[in-house]
Amino acid sequence: MCLILFRFRPQTSEPLLVAANRDEFHQRASAAAQFWEDEPHILAGKDLVAGGTWLGCSRQGRFAALTNFTQGEPATFPKSRGELVHGFLSGTQSVKDYALSIKGDQYAGFNLLLFDGARLLYTTNVCPPDQPRSRLLPAGDYGLSNAELGATWPKCVDGAHRLGELADSKCDNVEFINLLKDQAKPDDQRLPDRGRPVEVERHLGSCFICDSNYGTRASTVVRMGREQIYFAEQTYLPDGVVGSKVEYEFSPESEDQAFLG
Repeated sequence: MCLILFRFRPQTSEPLLVAANRDEFHQRASAAAQFWEDEPHILAGKDLVAGGTWLGCSRQGRFAALTNFTQGEPATFPKSRGELVHGFLSGTQSVKDYALSIKGDQYAGFNLLLFDGARLLYTTNVCPPDQPRSRLLPAGDYGLSNAELGATWPKCVDGAHRLGELADSKCDNVEFINLLKDQAKPDDQRLPDRGRPVEVERHLGSCFICDSNYGTRASTVVRMGREQIYFAEQTYLPDGVVGSKVEYEFSPESEDQAFLG
């Protein structure tokens, strides 16, 4: 049950700020965030099972992130959703053209954010018939999890509000990581109703999910500035044990890179 909190301010020196948790089975093999050896302009973690990624940015100032869309019984689809993030980061298409090129029926349910340095687009392959599949987003503070953008899940609503407060206070980057470590459980009446036992929703309702089987694997902060891009990833082992951390800072469209971690 991943979580992406983000602030979009297109007219500022830092158009996009992201704080995100990746929740996954701990046994699923993954590589920590780094510049990819075969595609050195991409900075992202890597799913070693299917080969894609869930979140990343590029030296050219592109950003993409993905959440799964909670649906019914799992089914088999031809393509891995992680290809969607990789495809955008490795290419040069506009956010609109890339979204239009996606054949949604080839993938299990997804939410996808695409940023090209100027415009931020949300697209999904699960939406009501009267709603657009894709839309450009206006300035604002947002929270996205495993339902449609705008779903009033506590971790999305409260998280977006707290992200905005931290951003307004010009806090240190570590405070965004601390926000993602929040294990507070919302009141039961605020939990989503997905036909699951309330105990399950309660367990998954916090920003940070601590579990030995399925839980938060990585917390990532990305600041897409016009002059500087900052990327930090804190990984976690089963039961919330702290793993490795990396930090990168580099100028967009520049070969210069400072490795801080």
